[in-house]
Amino acid sequence: MLETKAIATRDSYGNALVEIAKEHDNLIVLDADLAAATKTAIFKKAFPKRHIDCGIAEANMAGIAAGLSTCGYVPFMSSFAMFAAGRAYEQVRNTIGYPHLNVKIGATHAGISVGEDGATHQCNEDLALMRTIPGMVVINPCDDVEARAAVKAAYEYVGPVYLRFGRLAVPVINDEETYQFEIGKGITLREGKDVTIIATGLCVSESLKAAELLAQQGIDAMVINIHTIKPIDAELVVAGARATGRVFTVEEHSIIGGLGSAVMEVLSEYLPTKVTRIGVNDTYGESGPAKELLKKYKLDAEGIAERIKADL
Repeated sequence: MLETKAIATRDSYGNALVEIAKEHDNLIVLDADLAAATKTAIFKKAFPKRHIDCGIAEANMAGIAAGLSTCGYVPFMSSFAMFAAGRAYEQVRNTIGYPHLNVKIGATHAGISVGEDGATHQCNEDLALMRTIPGMVVINPCDDVEARAAVKAAYEYVGPVYLRFGRLAVPVINDEETYQFEIGKGITLREGKDVTIIATGLCVSESLKAAELLAQQGIDAMVINIHTIKPIDAELVVAGARATGRVFTVEEHSIIGGLGSAVMEVLSEYLPTKVTRIGVNDTYGESGPAKELLKKYKLDAEGIAERIKADL
């Protein structure tokens, strides 16, 4: 597994916006008084006249983004996932989703890896909320390479897109020279014959490490990266289930309504298969260092491997 450095995908978001904006004058960035944290400050420094601080008012920001999109701009509205998906849900649904406007939502600080900010800021429900909005594309990249490619793909896609980014630095597992991103297409990272691990976001690199731990115990695990939660790559999900007959989903999100639910919906319809969802159970997060929280909630490599071995 290629692992040369660790980068937070929120940094990837800020850097990608700058690179795309160099070639496209219609890219506009909006933020809710969180530019330093969401990393849109990187964009603001490069293109100050194309950055709009909307203040602590995500619902209003969604309306501004909607209006800009009707004037030929491609707005990226940015805030923490808890606020972009939670606080502004009604405006995102009715003002952006219902008219299917060309607005991109850059949601950072998702999941329990927000760390010390605690349960109020650890949004483990955003994927569930966003995937229920008709026509909304939902993307959760796993590393810097994939995140930057996802932002570019979101810009090129005409319609609403929700992009989920993290605060914690995660290993770079993709090779920029060979990596190809396509909305709605998952990626098989490791072949295996005993179990299939379908992961998303920061849990992809941890699942690859878990597969290595399982291999030492004689369990051969396939690992699939599903970066696009909606539309999900149903064909790859079915192929992965058919290859091993046993599926585990891994996500830094509630086991209700996210990747696990999406995978089970596909398999229940096309290839009934036993699925175990590994994620945040029906509970809130808590304050603490990000890596310690991932360990406590068994979302690190050791915890994932332990859960898979126990459930086989």
